[in-house]
Amino acid sequence: MTIGANILGEGDRARAKLGVRKFLAVIDDTEECGRAVRFASLRGEHTGGGVTLLYVIAPGDFQHWLNVETIRREEAQAEARETLERFARQIATFSQVKPELVIREGVLAEEIVNLIGEDKSILALVLAAADGSEGPGPLVSNLAGKAAGSFPVPIVIVPGNLSDSEIDRLA
Repeated sequence: MTIGANILGEGDRARAKLGVRKFLAVIDDTEECGRAVRFASLRGEHTGGGVTLLYVIAPGDFQHWLNVETIRREEAQAEARETLERFARQIATFSQVKPELVIREGVLAEEIVNLIGEDKSILALVLAAADGSEGPGPLVSNLAGKAAGSFPVPIVIVPGNLSDSEIDRLA
């Protein structure tokens, strides 16, 4: 379910009509998220394309309490918008690309696939692996595992141990 999709990035929508390709990064509360955003933004800039940042709000559990659900949704949307805008400000410190910011509500993996299906200008999904012994992280494990062979676009995985300068050089 789209909730306030595309709250920034008017230029990216216009460029998409001209065939400019975008890199998609998923915004969450993991440490590695910033690495994916950096790579996706720089890769988009270096290829004459753009970047889309997707924040997915998990579905609520309070549907029988309408007032509680409404308040929870409003708070979640405000948090999502604030988080996306914070990442947009970070991107402005190292890149000229202006991100398109999208907020969705639903199951994360499903919303990623839905957005890719709706926005044909998305060239690749960029994820970053966690830098630790616990494994690559739930998003990388889920999407780059069983689903990777049938995923609608290439999945780029940025190693979790790369520094900003290494990401800059690779992008």
